[in-house]
Amino acid sequence: MNKFQFSNVVVVEGDLIGVVVKSWSNGEHDVYVREYNSVISYKSYCMKHFIYSKKLSEEEEQYY
Repeated sequence: MNKFQFSNVVVVEGDLIGVVVKSWSNGEHDVYVREYNSVISYKSYCMKHFIYSKKLSEEEEQYY
């Protein structure tokens, strides 16, 4: 079973945020990457889940 599914927010290429739009049984996922404004295929091991913080960091507090 894939650990990623449709609509998961993920991090790819180190610091780019994307959204999974299609998961394939072979472990590949089509991810919409806003930076590129396109859908790119990534293997599961090239992606990690985006973690939402429960509290804003000091840097985020200053930004917002």
